[in-house]
Amino acid sequence: MQFEEELARVLPADVPYREQLIVKAGRHLHLILAANQHMNLTRITSPEEAAVKHVYDSVAPWKHFSRAKRVLDAGTGAGFPGLPLSIVLPGTRFTLAESTQKKARFVDSAVEALELCNVHVSAERAEDKALSQHPEIIIARAVAPMHRLLDLFAKSLKRGSRLMLYKGPEVETELQDVNSHRVRAEIIFRYELPNGMGARTLVQVQAQPR
Repeated sequence: MQFEEELARVLPADVPYREQLIVKAGRHLHLILAANQHMNLTRITSPEEAAVKHVYDSVAPWKHFSRAKRVLDAGTGAGFPGLPLSIVLPGTRFTLAESTQKKARFVDSAVEALELCNVHVSAERAEDKALSQHPEIIIARAVAPMHRLLDLFAKSLKRGSRLMLYKGPEVETELQDVNSHRVRAEIIFRYELPNGMGARTLVQVQAQPR
């Protein structure tokens, strides 16, 4: 089965620009599969798993980003979740930060191939980019434990950026670890992945008001 067929089967019916997402996300997955022959982008390559764990997981919380003008994807890797989100939210400017140079070059080539005019790829550390760019939202998916991300983006949080962290269902332990930081962290969205592939949560982190 092709990536596009699996995407058409699993993607939510209400996601914006769904047909465009099927085509462009499918093309993105094909590019990843080809690049995976000579670089380690992902271990998930089957059409079903890639459609669910890469694309569905990326776009499921789209409503929570829909009002933002500038979003920074910290440690985008092969382009997730920023690239699929940029397709369904064309009015939002996305910066995809990836400090591993060869991965950044791959994502940049994918953005060009998919003709995504609202995406910029930055081959630098996300915490540095956040300080220079002042994004409204910083997203991170499978990058680092929450306490580590809070350390990295402490200055950006103080300046008013929000962290939106894609996490698994067992996130309460991580939430307890943030008590030493002056932040307010809460689960704002829970969702199930199709085909019994697990549960996910979206955690929002903001600086505590003084």
